[in-house]
Amino acid sequence: MTESNNVRSRALKVIYSVFDLHNSDKDSAGKLISSENTTLFGHGAVLDSFELVRLILSVETRIDEEFDVVVTLADEKAMSQRSSPFRTVETLANYIVQLVGENNHG
Repeated sequence: MTESNNVRSRALKVIYSVFDLHNSDKDSAGKLISSENTTLFGHGAVLDSFELVRLILSVETRIDEEFDVVVTLADEKAMSQRSSPFRTVETLANYIVQLVGENNHG
């Protein structure tokens, strides 16, 4: 397994652990599915804006715990991208890989 695949696998683990926490407070209608295709932001998302912010903050905390790296997911860099890194689980995991890589190499 390459380093980026390992980081990506760990990033997904982080995201899904936050989903588990979110889902513990929800009935079946508001639960997030642990899939890379799950929409987090935009059309088809089950999260409201407050829940998305909570999710992002929780993911940041868990990234620090998992990778021993402090990242800010919702910053000017994220907001200026053509395609939102918060659109789906897949795009969020890819963005985490990018940020962790930058922290480890820069």
